[in-house]
Amino acid sequence: MRRRVTTGDKEQMGDYTKMSAYYDTIMTSGYYDYPAIVDALLHHADPESILEIGCGTGLILEELVKRRPSTQILGIDLTQSMLSIASKRLDAFHNIRLSRQNITELSLDEQYRLAFSYGGVWYFVIDGDKEPFLVSHIVDEAANQRGLECLSRAVAPGGTLLLGIQGPHHDYERPISNGMIYSQKIQPLDSGFTKHYYLDDEDKRVMEQTIHYRTFDFEQAKSLLRSSGFEYLGRAENHRCFLEFRRI
Repeated sequence: MRRRVTTGDKEQMGDYTKMSAYYDTIMTSGYYDYPAIVDALLHHADPESILEIGCGTGLILEELVKRRPSTQILGIDLTQSMLSIASKRLDAFHNIRLSRQNITELSLDEQYRLAFSYGGVWYFVIDGDKEPFLVSHIVDEAANQRGLECLSRAVAPGGTLLLGIQGPHHDYERPISNGMIYSQKIQPLDSGFTKHYYLDDEDKRVMEQTIHYRTFDFEQAKSLLRSSGFEYLGRAENHRCFLEFRRI
């Protein structure tokens, strides 16, 4: 049975279409530690429903559903080509739904006890002892507010929002599991940065993707989230992976 993917209106922000065919190979070549991410998620009380914001090709969801085969789970993403891969990956798991959604227009029929984003729409970067700063795939400030307000309506009162923690972004290149060379370059901007992703097969460039990101300092981020209905609680117990917020 094919996993059904529903469609929402699309706005061009954080679209990974060009990268999607190579995404799994790049990300499973040491970019993320998926078991550790799911360990951190499940440090919390076992919620009866989970929403992933920016699920990509379903790599986190696959690890999650193997451990929680009866939990109702929804993954949303903007990029159709990523969701198509996720649909095939998750076809055997009948407690998972996927939906193509623009977070700034998110409309769901139910509320979830746990929502999370790890490298999805929003996440935090921590650089040493400095305060975290929020990174968003949404460049416009007002659109970030709308997206968080839409998300707030999708999380049950008293529910949990977990936003991932990552280290600072930097330029580098390295071989990945298929022998190709992955590289990335960071271009700072006044209120964010641009990240260029490249994949080279010997002397041929097979993939090039550019994504623009908005950043907010920690006080701005907490204010933005608070005004959207999320109270900051601190680092989640497994502090390596998430900052924790509660739906007011």
